[in-house]
Parts: sequence; structure tokens; C-alpha cells
Amino acid sequence: MTHFNHHFCHPIQCIVPPHLSESIKLRGDAQQKQMIDEMEVQASNFRAARLAAPSSFLAAKAIGPNAGLQGPDRKVYDAQNTFTLPGQLVRSEGEPRVPGDDAVNEAYRGAGATYRLYRKAFKRDSLDGNGMPLISTVHVGNSYNNAFWNGSQMAYGDGDGVIFQKFTELSVIAHELSHGVVQFSGGLIYQDQSGALNESFADVFGSLTIQYRRRQRPHRASWLVGEGILGPNINGEALRSMKAPGTAYDDALLGVDPQPFHMDNYVVTSSDHGGVHINSGIPNHAFYLLSNYLGGRAWRKPGKIWYDTMQQINNPHCTFVQWADKTVEVARTLFGPGSREVMFTRRAWKLVGISV
Repeated sequence: MTHFNHHFCHPIQCIVPPHLSESIKLRGDAQQKQMIDEMEVQASNFRAARLAAPSSFLAAKAIGPNAGLQGPDRKVYDAQNTFTLPGQLVRSEGEPRVPGDDAVNEAYRGAGATYRLYRKAFKRDSLDGNGMPLISTVHVGNSYNNAFWNGSQMAYGDGDGVIFQKFTELSVIAHELSHGVVQFSGGLIYQDQSGALNESFADVFGSLTIQYRRRQRPHRASWLVGEGILGPNINGEALRSMKAPGTAYDDALLGVDPQPFHMDNYVVTSSDHGGVHINSGIPNHAFYLLSNYLGGRAWRKPGKIWYDTMQQINNPHCTFVQWADKTVEVARTLFGPGSREVMFTRRAWKLVGISV
């Protein structure tokens, strides 16, 4: 058996990928370079704290149709511009909104929207399937340019208002919380293709959370991850585009979005755990294509195929081909061997360069 470094098993999963940090270090001014250095130090500290925590790669249990009616258990804390987690409790489940603090209220609402998608569409009671409290901390650091899942809770920076704005945007919230779903579904090692699938699953369900909340059909959705969090003078619309990977931004400071949409352009790199935030564009685009082929609501058939694949794959080292093959198998089980769902699942993968 291959033994991976714990960093691959228990990473700090940040919404801002390393290639953006590297670009800012190359192109930014002295203050921006210092900001990135400080972010990297904090990431190392948070990573060390996670490595010291007990492992939580567990299998969740599905819930029955009448279970979990109590709803989510949300707690939002305020770090008060420090890096101490969780911080001071400022809003608990059922309490009214906190006047004048958008970050607190957005974190609370976003956790609820994510919970509802998994509960209503997939019969899952919170991230672990067993009602796990949804813990969030806002105002992390001073103008901190990131958000992350640390294995047990969410943390959100406010952004510096120049490169990034506050990170309590719904696709960011749902993306990061979905890393918890992966974690409690057996996990995908955060390295190379399994790591890119981990990132892609989080992107898919981040987008689906927005679509579910807005009751959108695929052709109406933006398919953007991190829409609106880029600074006002940054030339871009989001961190990633599932509809058109590689087009989310083209900026003098951030560089050009490096995501491929096809295996012909798969990026081989030693950085970012083997390009997990880059090559995730390929399975992202496959999901986008399948959703548009099938029509209807994307959380229903395509989302069900992807969700069930995550629950059944039982392979932390899963490759793109293995994941794609499993999605076809799941589609066949759900909808029948000769169904259009199976045909379009195969076609979506073929169009990104993966034949199954």
C-alpha cells in the first residue's frame, strides 16, 4: 500500500488556491508579497493544528425521509481579527440576525442553505450524516485573504478589499463545507487526480447549493465558484468557471485562469498537491455538460449520480477514469442500462477526454 504524507490526508482546504498566491508573489508589490508570506505562515500553523487533531475520515449514514426534522445546528463565532479558533460565539441556531455584521449573517444563512441541499436532495443530515453542528468563524485575521475548512469547522477572512472581498459568499461556503462531506464519505486523498476530484466535488456542490436556493435550471445558472469575491479592480468574475474552465479571470496581478477543460491540457505540476485546484476543471466541466444535456434541476439526476458515486466509490486514491466509470455504473443502477442518463454521462466524460 502507498503511504501518503498526512498533508495529503488531512490538508487545510483553502478557497484561494496556491497558484494565485504564487502569482501575487511574482507580480505584487512589497506589501502584497508580505501578505502572501503571512498567509502561508498561518496556513502552516492551521495545518499543524489539524495534524494534531484526531482523524475523521468516516463513513456517514443516510437518514430516513422523516428523520433529521430538527434541521441544522449552526454556530457562528467571531475571531475578532485574530487567528484563534473558534473565537467568541455570536449567533447560535434559531437566534436573530446580528445587526450590522453581514459576515456573521451570511455565514449563518450559507450554512443553512448548504444543509438544506444535502438534507432535502440527498437525505443527508449535515456533513457527517449524523447531525454534526455547522461551526463557522468570521473575521479571521486582519484583512485575511482566504477561507478554509480545517476538518471540523469553517473559517472566513474579510479580504483586504483590494484583491479579495469578504469570503462569506454562498458558493464559497458550500464549497468548503462540501469538503467535510467528502471527508465523512471515506475521503479522497488530497493529491493529484483524487485531490482534483475532491476539489471538483466541492465545486459541484457549491454551485448546486446556489442553484437549489434559487431554484435554477442549468442554463440559467452562472456555474461560477467564488463569484463576487474578487476585488473591484481585478479583471475577473470568480475563482473558477465550471461552464468555461480557464476563463474566470485574466488579470495583471492574478494572471490567467489556468484551469483546463479537457485531458489534452491536463497540467502536470508538483505544486498545489499536484494541481488539485487546476485539474479539477476537467471533472467540473463534465458535470456541467451532463447537467445541460439532461436539463431539469441539476441537483436531481446529475447531482444524485455524483453524490451516490462519492458514497460508493470507496477508493481514496481514485483517478478520473475510475470516478467516471463509477458515475456510469451509478447512472445505470439509478436509471437503467439503456437510459439517456447513462448515454449522456458517457458523452460528458468523452467530451473532456475520458472514455468509459
